[in-house]
This record gives sequence, structure tokens and C-alpha cells, in this order.
Amino acid sequence: MEQTKFGKFHDKHYKTLLLIPLIIILISAIYMISFYQHNGDFIQKDISLTGGTTVTLYQKLDGSKIIADLSGKLNSLSTRDISDIITKEQKAIIIETKSEGDLTQQVLEEYLGYELTEDNSSFEFTGSVLSESFYKQLVIAILIAFIFMGIVVFILFRTIVPSTAVILSAFADIFMTLAVVNMLGMKMSSAGIVAFLMLIGYSVDTDILLTTRMLKRSEGDLNERIFSAFKTGMTMTLTSLLAVLFALFVVQSFSMVLTQIFLILVIGLFFDLINTWITNISILKWYIEKTK
Repeated sequence: MEQTKFGKFHDKHYKTLLLIPLIIILISAIYMISFYQHNGDFIQKDISLTGGTTVTLYQKLDGSKIIADLSGKLNSLSTRDISDIITKEQKAIIIETKSEGDLTQQVLEEYLGYELTEDNSSFEFTGSVLSESFYKQLVIAILIAFIFMGIVVFILFRTIVPSTAVILSAFADIFMTLAVVNMLGMKMSSAGIVAFLMLIGYSVDTDILLTTRMLKRSEGDLNERIFSAFKTGMTMTLTSLLAVLFALFVVQSFSMVLTQIFLILVIGLFFDLINTWITNISILKWYIEKTK
């Protein structure tokens, strides 16, 4: 009964449902064009990708007050707290700036009124040339991974429309996630770029499952194969989503790097539900009905 209702509903509305991802990707495209015009890039980079100084001070300090007091002396200043995972008590504060290490140390020592040593602080400095080179290598790695994923998909299915649908769904996952990340004002780190690389794998697995069930299986009619793939694929994605959500909840108070990775994966997996079970499934069903 449940499968019959699903089939009747989907036969009637699957083309109309395509409007949902189309509207989302249109909004994302408009926002990204505007974002690029204002920022000159498709992401906001943190100092791991632009170069700068990271200082960790092992004490309780008000980050907003530091930014208000030192913004005129240090370039692109930002702070974040490090807290105990259980008590949520602040243990340290991380200060990031694009200014050089010597200047940053001098300004902070004058502000705090004491010398910064290995016992009460730690400094990390990344050169802008090295950071920019690292950023370009990460972007190239994502492009190569995406190209090879597309080649494997074409080898598997050997038809243009189904293969393009899988690649389009994976691209939409990444593009929509990137738009939301920018809307949230997140400064992308090298770890965030790696999260997008991971997202390619998360995005394509359910698409391949769906396409294989619809094109290469002969058991039952088309709607039965779709419903079977839907149950399996939703179980896979929701299991991953819940695991990543739990990890995000655990690490958000003490690790900005892991928080960024898990947040990007959560957003990407949410869009994967839309692009697999609306975009890809509708294109494939349309294609199969046309070829028949």
C-alpha cells in the first residue's frame, strides 16, 4: 500500500518537484555572483589560506573587547574561545590576524602588560605566498577528484543523461553548500576545503545506488525499484547525517577546525537529500519514460 501511494504520487508530481532544486540553485547562483563581485573570490579565506599570525593565549579574555581595542593596530583581527567540552568554561582564546608575528606579539604584550612566553602563549605564522600556493593546490585537488568521479560514472553507466544527472547532483550539492557557507559568514580554512573534497564522495554514493537500481535492475516495475533505492539510500544518508551532527555537537566548543568540517558535511548531506531524491530521480524517470 505504502509503495503504491508513493508510485502514484511520484508519477503525478515528479516533474513539478524539479522546481524545488531549480529555485534553490538559482538563488545560490544569484548570491554567489553578488558575493564574488563584492569579495573578488568565491569564499572568505582565513589566515591558513591568506597568511598571517595565530596566537593562543592560555587565559580567560573577552574576545569582543580585544577586537574593539586592537582592530586599529592589527589587520583583519578575529578571535575565538577554547572551552572545556563538559563544563563549557573558557580555557584559552585564539587570536588571528593577517599582521606579521613580531608586530602581533609587540601589540599584544603592550595591551596585556606582560611578556608573552611559551608558558602563557603560542604563536604560529604562515606566509602569504605559501598559503596562496596551498590554496591553489587544494582547489586543483577538488577539480581533479570531480573530473575522475565523472569519468568513473560515465564508465559505469555509458549513457549521457544518467551519467550527467549523477554529476549534476554532486555539483549542486557542492555549489549549494558553498552558497550557504558564505551566507553564514564562515571564513574558509584549509580543513574546510578538504571537507568539500569529502563531500564529493558523500554526494555521489546514493546517486550511483539510485541510478544502478533504476537502470540495471529488472525486478519489479520502475516505481518499485525507485522505492527500494529510496529506503536504502535514505538509511545511508540519515545515518551519516546523524553521526556528523553528533560529532558537530561534541567538537564545537573546543575545535574550530573540526567544527568547520562537520558543519560543511551537515549542510552538504542535507542538500544531497534534495538533489538525489528530487533532482536525480526526476531526471532519470523522465529519461526512462522517454526512451520507452
